[in-house]
Amino acid sequence: MTDVVFVFEVHQPYRLDRRAYEKIISKSMRGVLELKDLEEAVLDQGLNKIVIERAAKKCYIPATKIIIDGLNEFKNQERRFKVSFSISGVLIEQLFKWTPEVIDVFSKAYETGAVEFIGQTYYHSLAAFIPPDFEELREQFEEHRRLMKEVFGAELTSAENTEFIYNNDIAYAIYNMGYKTILTEGVDWILGWRSPNYVYRGYLCDVKVLTRNYRLSDDVGYRFSDKNWDQYPLTADKYAAWLAATPGDVILLAIDYETFGEHHWPESGIYEFLKWLPREILKWSHLNIATPHEASSRNTARDIYDVPPWRTISWADERDVSAWLGNYMQFNSFKMLTDLRPYIYALGDPGVKRLWKLLTISDHYYYIATKFGSIEQVHSYFSPYKNAADAYAILVQAISMLAKTIADYISRNPVKVAAAIQLPVEKAFHFTLPNGEYTGLYARNLIELLHRLIEVPSESLNYHLNRGDLQSWMRHVLLLNELADELSEVVKESLSIEEKRAALIKLIKSILG
Repeated sequence: MTDVVFVFEVHQPYRLDRRAYEKIISKSMRGVLELKDLEEAVLDQGLNKIVIERAAKKCYIPATKIIIDGLNEFKNQERRFKVSFSISGVLIEQLFKWTPEVIDVFSKAYETGAVEFIGQTYYHSLAAFIPPDFEELREQFEEHRRLMKEVFGAELTSAENTEFIYNNDIAYAIYNMGYKTILTEGVDWILGWRSPNYVYRGYLCDVKVLTRNYRLSDDVGYRFSDKNWDQYPLTADKYAAWLAATPGDVILLAIDYETFGEHHWPESGIYEFLKWLPREILKWSHLNIATPHEASSRNTARDIYDVPPWRTISWADERDVSAWLGNYMQFNSFKMLTDLRPYIYALGDPGVKRLWKLLTISDHYYYIATKFGSIEQVHSYFSPYKNAADAYAILVQAISMLAKTIADYISRNPVKVAAAIQLPVEKAFHFTLPNGEYTGLYARNLIELLHRLIEVPSESLNYHLNRGDLQSWMRHVLLLNELADELSEVVKESLSIEEKRAALIKLIKSILG
């Protein structure tokens, strides 16, 4: 038997508003600003509502009802029709807000017992690339897992990282979260001579890996309504015959759910295709329809799917991560955002943290891609903005407004943040000797600095104080302007280096209380 696995990607981002700054200025003139005002200013909720209502009407409701009919039709048969949905947390939020009836139809589908929900990042984000050590990735996966349990009562055992982004380290992190199966792209230059239609195992971890058959998936997702395609029109019986002729243990078909009615309009015949497909597949005695968990449990892993971090893959564009992090604008805006994370977590304010997480959504960076040809057309199709530069400016505006909010919050209690923050190593203060030799000592926050001051060699401390390095780090990284000023005054005094050390330790202790 060959297991045919259907996975539908269900996601809509929160789109950003180019008028965010104007909206927040107008709001501030009318009264006291709250954090929710900033979120509402940054997000284009008018556009988001339109998109969700349109997708619900054209895809989510009619397509899911067709699927439910198919699930029920084969309910009491030995071979059943089964599907899987990977629904982002931010989409579920929007569905509850504007089209709660979509939640109802997904719930009815799950109640048939023939649906598996797939774990992913709550914000459908680039969390896998945010340091340190996949903390953000784990947090967003757990947030999504709790949501799916709360809304649908679902226990998740299979997972995909955003847009099937995958490497060995990501796989190991997801495996350590308790997931048994990971879905990703079947990339030719990773597979080599091997077929995507088998179960693989993660590198150095006991997780099953299912790899997408992108040719068969894209026949539906991209080519279905293309009248210039030499296989047009694609009918359910023709497609089922292709599946029947495909060798292997598992055929993973992963498709954007909006394919059914949104990307391919109902007039294209996509609803009829979806309706008849399970019937045509199950006519073939050697084909079985399974969920990812069933397929990975039933089939033995044939080999290792080895994807080192420097060859990270996805299902987009050239099957790498250039769709999101392929040009300077993307790198710069993403670095601006990730640099804020230590301050966000030191503040501990849920509202600030949520707004920051909303800006990790992968789509914001996808819109900034500068590609050519057919790939550019795909990016343009999904983007609500005029061009990549426009998308970049709007994202940077949102990040800058968040950064200003963070700075305002920190100014109210800078010492608390400076003590609690855990800066990444590259932003820590590193003590060196006058000859440039590294002492091996560094501080990531004010408390660590206090401990390092006790043990740092005198010549190193004297070197950094005289150059103003320590004062500059306190001012620009820890945002402790007053402490930096007081330290500068200590340096000016005619004291020995040991006296300066003692004065500095006393000063920091008095500030910390």
